[in-house]
Formats: sequence, C-alpha cells, structure tokens
Amino acid sequence: MAKGLGRGLEVYFPDMGEQEEQAIEEISIDELRPNPYQPRKTFHADAIEELKDSILEYGIIQPLVARKSIKGYEIVVGERRFRAAKEAGLRSVPVVVQELSDERMMELALLENLQREDLTPIEEAQAYRNLMDELKITQEELSKRLGKSRSHIANTVRLLSLPDQVVAYINNGELTMGHGKALIGLKDKENIIPLVNKIRKEKLNVRQVESLVMQLNDKKPKQKEQTKKDIFIQEREAILRDRLGTAVSIKRGKKKGKIEIEFYNDDDLQRLIEFLDK
Repeated sequence: MAKGLGRGLEVYFPDMGEQEEQAIEEISIDELRPNPYQPRKTFHADAIEELKDSILEYGIIQPLVARKSIKGYEIVVGERRFRAAKEAGLRSVPVVVQELSDERMMELALLENLQREDLTPIEEAQAYRNLMDELKITQEELSKRLGKSRSHIANTVRLLSLPDQVVAYINNGELTMGHGKALIGLKDKENIIPLVNKIRKEKLNVRQVESLVMQLNDKKPKQKEQTKKDIFIQEREAILRDRLGTAVSIKRGKKKGKIEIEFYNDDDLQRLIEFLDK
C-alpha cells in the first residue's frame, strides 16, 4: 500500500490521504508524460543527477501520482522522480492512479513545488495567476485554498507587472523577489531599468534598493524646498506598501492628510478594492 504524498498535501486535498487504500501500479516509463500544468519550467541537472543516484541505490521510495489520459498517463505529482528514473534507465516506476480534474492537477502541482520550495518567484507568480484565471477565483479565495497569505500572493503576482527584462533577471536569480518588490514601488516607471542596471553593476542589496526607491519617489521639481517626511510617516508608508503590494504615499496637512495608493491597470484596481473591502 502507498504511503502519503508528502507531508501537507493531504491537508488541502483530504482525498489524497486515501492512497493507503489504493494499490500501487508499476507503469512503463514510456506511458508517462509530464504534467501539462507543471509550474516549474526549469529542472536543475545537478538535482536530477543526485536523485538518480539515490534511485539507483534505494529505488523509488515514494510513488508518483498520475491520472489516466487518452494516451497513457499524465504525471500529477513526482515529475522530478520521473526524470531521474529515466536518467537511471528504469523501465517502469511505481504509480498511484487518481481521477483528477485539470484544476485539481494545477493545484497539486503548485502545492508540491511550494512545499519543496522548488519554484522561482516568477514561476510561483505565474502559477498563482494561472490558477486564478482557470478557476475564476480571487486572490482571497486562492489564499484560503493554498494556505498562503493574501498579501504574499498579491506581492508575488505583482512581480509580473515589471518589465520583461526585469522579470527574466528575477527568474534566473540575478535579482531577488525583494529587489522586485522594491522596484514595483517606483512611481516613475521609466526609472526601473536604469535602477536595475545600477543594482546589477554595484551588487546592491534589497535595503539599498529600497532606500534608492524612496529617494527617487521623494524627488520633486525644484520649486520650493520640500520638508522631509518624518520617520513615523515613512514607516507607515512602508507598512501599507507591503500590505497592499503597491506604491503608497501619505501626505499630512495642517488639519488633515491624505493617502495616495497607486494602481497599474483595471485588474490591479479591482485587487485593491477587494482587499480594502474585506
């Protein structure tokens, strides 16, 4: 009988825990194909090689999960094991066959990778967006289904609003998610690429970038000498910027003040409305 899928998946999908009641089938490698909804696009050769060595020595300890398709089987969970098994020259692998919808496949593939921390921030962002588009659900609903905070999902998806060149740098690890979040806060989007070039050239860390973004956002036309915002206002702006996932400016007057919240398109505006309406 099969063991569990990996700790945690059964929390989100209780029926997966029923594997113990299902027999493991030995299925030919040639009959299996990758999950078309796999969010991870890059499989590192070194990691596959290490797993191959482990399989050669100990075998496949945890079975794959797949669903029957028109031609053979589609892998739901365990694509890395499948790739390593092929490298190891195995002709068949242990598989638990499940009946799953496309939506369920997307969710399971994303959850497995999130638990193993295998995704780049960009792959994670694209997976969140794909799930929301396919399932026609909001960030709030996705947050509840995946057990991820809404602010985390919002901030991650916002990375996709950055220029393609910057998205590529985050995806290949030249920039971190922290760099990306700081860059999103830039009011003048024409400053993004020059700032990214500076980050890469001078190897700036996230705190340094956040400081530069704050300086660029505070720059005003040379009409009057602007008074610098006190630390209390700056801290509150930072808190709101992190929670809302967008640039926020607090302006205090003599009797009243105002908060300006940026949005980039209709979808982004709807996201903010949903967040504030909670």
